[in-house]
Amino acid sequence: MTRTPISTLETARMNGRQVRAMCRAGEWSGPTAGAAADYVQANLAVLPAEYAADFETFCRSNPKPCPILEVLETGNPAPIKTAKNADVRTDLALYRVYRDGQLADEPANIQDYWNDDMVAFLIGCSFTFEKRLANADISLRHVECQVNVPMYVTSIRCESAGQFAGPMVVSMRPIAMDMVAEATRITGQVPQVHGSPVHTGAPEAIGIKDISRPDFGDPVPIRQDEVPVFWGCGVTPQAVALEAGLPLMITHSPGHMFVTDVLEAYVERFFPAS
Repeated sequence: MTRTPISTLETARMNGRQVRAMCRAGEWSGPTAGAAADYVQANLAVLPAEYAADFETFCRSNPKPCPILEVLETGNPAPIKTAKNADVRTDLALYRVYRDGQLADEPANIQDYWNDDMVAFLIGCSFTFEKRLANADISLRHVECQVNVPMYVTSIRCESAGQFAGPMVVSMRPIAMDMVAEATRITGQVPQVHGSPVHTGAPEAIGIKDISRPDFGDPVPIRQDEVPVFWGCGVTPQAVALEAGLPLMITHSPGHMFVTDVLEAYVERFFPAS
């Protein structure tokens, strides 16, 4: 199906239902950074029920990269808390399917992979706090450049749970040196969507050898008066799936999020921090 190009301004003004409908119809193109700017976005992880309890423990033990927003009932692809008339099998623009620790497919929907034994997790996404940063005149380089946010696999090890163990993935935004404290304060108010940064500057200190070559997403320029600031990222389960070698795990494709019906202004009220 032909994908319809949309201006950044038009995209930002959309609501979650509109973005999901376009994804379901195959009309959405690209990542969701800057889209439906008033609404909470979420990462997706889907796995067989036998692994769900350990995965939930893993997420709750690693709230920086994996803050849980909603766990769907076994076999049910329809969220109850975060969106109405939604379907996690079709309402994201792009998915990833991992088998035995290898990326096996990147489909536009996962209807052919879904069965009544699947459990879906919706995990907070840092795209949600970007409106707050923009309102504070903190630039978002990936949005300015209309590319996917850069993401990196780090040397920071997550707390393990059952078969789930592996490195933390982070997203990076170049921040002006005199705005780092403000960016930290703003994002620290919303732990539901990754909260404050996990690291600032010195990418090599967290195992990033070449910041111009992200593991996921696209590189962005870092200006002389800026430092790279790193936040926990919901792509972490994908790195863990690779290391754990699970027989099957389905996720969003990095940057292609599930857009909810929850207004980002109410994220603290709707998802009380644990």
